Amino acid sequence: MSGWTADEMPRLDGKTVVVTGANSGLGFEGTRAFAAKGATVVMACRSVERAEDAADEIRADAGGEVDGALDVRECDLASLDSVASFADGLAADYDAVDVLCNNAGVMAIPRSETEDGFETQFGVNHLGHFALTGRLFDLLDAAEGIGGDGAARSAAGSRTESGDARVVTQSSGAHEQGEMDFSDLNWERSYGKWKAYGRSKLSNLLFAYELQRRLDASEDVSGVRSVACHPGYTDTNLQMRTAEESGNPLMKVGMKVANAVLGQDPDVGVEPMLYAATTDIDGGAYVEPGGFMNMRGHPTVGRSNDASYDREDARRLWEYSTEATGVEFPV
Repeated sequence: MSGWTADEMPRLDGKTVVVTGANSGLGFEGTRAFAAKGATVVMACRSVERAEDAADEIRADAGGEVDGALDVRECDLASLDSVASFADGLAADYDAVDVLCNNAGVMAIPRSETEDGFETQFGVNHLGHFALTGRLFDLLDAAEGIGGDGAARSAAGSRTESGDARVVTQSSGAHEQGEMDFSDLNWERSYGKWKAYGRSKLSNLLFAYELQRRLDASEDVSGVRSVACHPGYTDTNLQMRTAEESGNPLMKVGMKVANAVLGQDPDVGVEPMLYAATTDIDGGAYVEPGGFMNMRGHPTVGRSNDASYDREDARRLWEYSTEATGVEFPV
């Protein structure tokens, strides 16, 4: 497992993969890899213009055309209306979604609010993806999935029948610094940008694991697996956007140096997401780099921190998220 690379992904001809934040960083590399294996990749992006430019770059790098197909669509995770419109459009044009990669995110930005009044990091990184997953759930449940062998197994050991669609939620090692405070989820009393980022990434994991527990308990839905991953320290433009948002020129210099010295290339950093999406791993699994301090290297199945497996916090977050977004799951 420690030497796994994207070259070992199966062919994905006839499969549909949705990637949020597909125009840059890990989303861009994931889109390139999925399309190279024959998948139709729906590039769910806030900026259609930047996404079209990214799609053109991927096609050009592939010699003019990719093995699969690239479908650029607007999806702003900071707007629940945009998420709903994206999901409605996808349901009108597709019969199924085999993989949903909840990848997009913002990191350690000054406090701001989404269109719907949520603190932006929590609203985009968690609530936007919660709403998107719920609205695409019927398409996921209808999919044959990656394995196509009619069986899956959860981390709890229960075997399920039907397809093998995946919900892959991208977290971060920063989840270890996250703490849930249900009295102030939107940081209205106080705000620390790194603490807020850590909470949003912990929320990603609480969601991913709670979704799998609900799938395990469902008598009606059996064709979906929920898994989580993190990319380690990867040199992407996420760090530079954080530095630019800070307004501190010294932070820009520091991020450039850290990326150059510590960061691994995005085509390696995206491997945990690709592994989680396409290999036969348990529902509820957590895929991370297998190298130094789980910050570098090829993917391995590991374990996130104890707080991410807190069932009571997961239940409370699920209930809050359902009420906040107005999106309910059939599990």
